[in-house]
Amino acid sequence: MKIAVIGGTGLIGSQVVKDLTAAGHEAVPHSKSTGVDVIGGQGLDEALAGADVVVNLTNSPTFDEASPAFFQTSMDNLLAAAQRGGVGHFVILSIVGVDQVPEMDYYRAKTLQEHLLADGPIPYSIVRATQFMEFMDAIMSWTSDADTVRLPATPIQPIAAGDVAAAVAEVAAGPPLNGIRNIAGPDIFTLDELGRLTLSHQGDDRTVVVDPTAGMFAVVKGDVLTDKDAHLAPTHYTDWLS
Repeated sequence: MKIAVIGGTGLIGSQVVKDLTAAGHEAVPHSKSTGVDVIGGQGLDEALAGADVVVNLTNSPTFDEASPAFFQTSMDNLLAAAQRGGVGHFVILSIVGVDQVPEMDYYRAKTLQEHLLADGPIPYSIVRATQFMEFMDAIMSWTSDADTVRLPATPIQPIAAGDVAAAVAEVAAGPPLNGIRNIAGPDIFTLDELGRLTLSHQGDDRTVVVDPTAGMFAVVKGDVLTDKDAHLAPTHYTDWLS
């Protein structure tokens, strides 16, 4: 199949392209650097012409109150171009529990993206993933100083980006789900436990302190960002660290 991967040069997109190509598909990466602008609309018709599937992995440049407008405009433009191009399957990547944390602007924005796709004219698939292992350093940096890293005890089920890409590629190459597939890492930790594991592996002697008010995950209630019944990926966090 010919599969257009919008956002195909990023962390997930570049690996999705590799996985699909290895499976024998014609996977074509598109991004601003290739002349495709999901907000302005430039290059979209050309990118989606003749494509059987479109995988949209573009992301809002901010996680704040501006993010809903990004997903509204980008999805409106992509859905219209996909319909003109005769695309038969539209895939997006979202987040496990995304609709359970309305306090987060970005999660509300991603929920909006899901609704726009589900209510749109094209058969679709939504892949929801848990938190990426690759983001742990960034998460710690938000609430750390020279001696201490403050993290809430939010339950997290980290997944490797390579496993996310493999799952997205598998869904893209299959029939539309017209629904949601949850994918997750094999182990559940609290965020502070993940912080201690990470710092220990890095030889960092800072102390992790549990702070229920620290960082963006402080607003998460309960274990909504985990899913024991999800399709479990093979990579364990401790193996990924090594």
